[in-house]
Amino acid sequence: MSALRVVVTGATGFIGSTVLRELALPGDGQGRGVVVRTVGRRPPDGDIVAGEWVCADLEDAGSLVGVCEEADVLLHLAALVDADESRCTAVNVRGTEALMDEALRAGVRRVVHLSTAAVYGSGPHRKIAVDGIAPAPVSAASRTRLAGEAHALAAGATVLRPGLVLGPGDRWVVTALAELLDVVPASWDGGRAMLSLVDVRDLARLIARLALNDAPTGGRVWHASHPEPVRAADLVRALARHGIVPSAPWRELPLEACLERLRGSGTRLRERQFRLFAEDFWQDSRAVWHAADCSPGPGPLDRLADAAAWYRSVLVDRAA
Repeated sequence: MSALRVVVTGATGFIGSTVLRELALPGDGQGRGVVVRTVGRRPPDGDIVAGEWVCADLEDAGSLVGVCEEADVLLHLAALVDADESRCTAVNVRGTEALMDEALRAGVRRVVHLSTAAVYGSGPHRKIAVDGIAPAPVSAASRTRLAGEAHALAAGATVLRPGLVLGPGDRWVVTALAELLDVVPASWDGGRAMLSLVDVRDLARLIARLALNDAPTGGRVWHASHPEPVRAADLVRALARHGIVPSAPWRELPLEACLERLRGSGTRLRERQFRLFAEDFWQDSRAVWHAADCSPGPGPLDRLADAAAWYRSVLVDRAA
């Protein structure tokens, strides 16, 4: 059989680079190899995967012409997370539209588009099904990523909405949690919040499986976290066990008292970001793993041992 030709955007990013490593592993179960074409403003690290690099920019629709020629699969993993709504619109909406037009023109048979569970906006959310509540994004990035989903779905894409993504390369989730624990050193509302988490390596396995297999069919949205949610208290304890955050006898503090302390702390982080960890942020993600015939793995807390050195180095750099 001929090699599967896969186009990947966002290949230099946190999730995209992990997907490239996954695609480079031998034995995809299809009896054929994978030829990767990465699309972006700069090439991925040379030690990740051999393949073709096309210089293009999602802010420049003209640069995307031809990027999907002769491709079988498109993995659109790039997005701009920024406070500038106009730039986010250019990349996440117009760039996605132009890329999907190219995929349709080239006859790409399978498209996977990475979005985010942040499109649901403020919680709490407890075990919600896809669109079990109406999306209500509250940031420029999440508003434009939701708008970009529409173009992907129109092109027949499989759209993934992961929750909080952990693992080597994560520069937001655990660093934000550590900073919040610094300014509000307590067990927030008893640590009872249930969180949808996924390790980046498990998410990459899922994306690669969706690229290489014909199931599930496209044209719909899926949640893409680990199917088992994690209690906030268990996450903090696991991070402390690996020396990522301090181990302390956290006293329980009601949510409103936590928020009051947060507001007076001077931290750069906002209330909505605090609530992501202190209130339920739980999307039902069981269906996609079953449909893709992909094991979700042991869970993000069990993966922390392999990511601990990364997180400790990032937090040391942040403190310096």
